[in-house]
Amino acid sequence: MRKKILLVDDDLAVRESLARALAYEDYLVLPAKNGEEALQIAAATKVDLALLDLNMPVKNGWDTFERLSVEAPDVPIIIITARSNQLFPALAAGAGALMEKPLDFQELLQTMRDLLAEPTEARLARLAGKPAEFHYLPARNGLQPGTKA
Repeated sequence: MRKKILLVDDDLAVRESLARALAYEDYLVLPAKNGEEALQIAAATKVDLALLDLNMPVKNGWDTFERLSVEAPDVPIIIITARSNQLFPALAAGAGALMEKPLDFQELLQTMRDLLAEPTEARLARLAGKPAEFHYLPARNGLQPGTKA
């Protein structure tokens, strides 16, 4: 069965390119242009993983993250952002991973596979503020490849 990925980004080009690439990898992508749309989709459909941009109109990424974490705590969330100062808030909030734009697609795929294979108990522990593995993948800027924090 294909894994359902909730893809939330207000940038149409990002949504379309990621949706196309993930569909090629045999994921079923459910795109949303803002947090409200994402919450409606998540309420109507069981998703396996969410890719969530932070800077969006209507309902920002942090508000959406908070609601998704309460309403679907078993769903791992990868935060995607162009802002490099979001690592500690993402870690404190219990996100499964934070990836900085521009994304490295192979690193995204590996992070998704890791989180989809993670036991539900580990996800719930992370949301409860208990130590758990967290993936941090900075933007490729010539300094260092993806690391785990």
